[in-house]
Amino acid sequence: MVTSPAAALPSSLLCPSTKPRTPPLLSSRSRPSHSRLHLRIRSPKPRNSEAVPRSSSMEAVQSQTRDGQGWAEEAKADAAMTLLFVEMGVGYDQHGQDITAAAVRACKDAISSNSIPAFRRGAIPGVNSDQMKLQIKLGVPRSTQHLLDAERVKAVFPYGKIISFEVVDGGMICSSGVCLEAMGDKNDDCYIVNAAVYVGY
Repeated sequence: MVTSPAAALPSSLLCPSTKPRTPPLLSSRSRPSHSRLHLRIRSPKPRNSEAVPRSSSMEAVQSQTRDGQGWAEEAKADAAMTLLFVEMGVGYDQHGQDITAAAVRACKDAISSNSIPAFRRGAIPGVNSDQMKLQIKLGVPRSTQHLLDAERVKAVFPYGKIISFEVVDGGMICSSGVCLEAMGDKNDDCYIVNAAVYVGY
């Protein structure tokens, strides 16, 4: 029986392209471990570090919204304020479509679960409730901002001098699911406002 030269060769040499490629086995030492995987996320560095202001981000935003003499006066007040803590709240107006009512509730929500005995018990030398300063920042839907009564909102705070009052795009308008004319509804819109109250002296 005559065999062809090709038959005498191993099948692996006849058609190497069809040979299944199996990745080499990894030893326990070389196998990557997910538990050892560490990700480091770095924020981009500013091109000019000297150009970055040292003030808080809130002050940076406020500096873009002020102008003229009012900006200069409030900037001085902000720079002189020592921030102690920040209170945050959310307010809703489900019926009546009153954005001021939602803002008032947001501010009450921010301050109603806090007590500040330090201003009354002398915990901070030379500081009492007369020296308390407040910065108010509200997130309000843009389409309703012109309807906001700032004075009604400011009246929520029993103590402290309000040195800045800022309104930015935020909050939400969503459906309450029902329109009740008896409660003053013009539609089923529910207004939501977010509030941040910065307290210091």
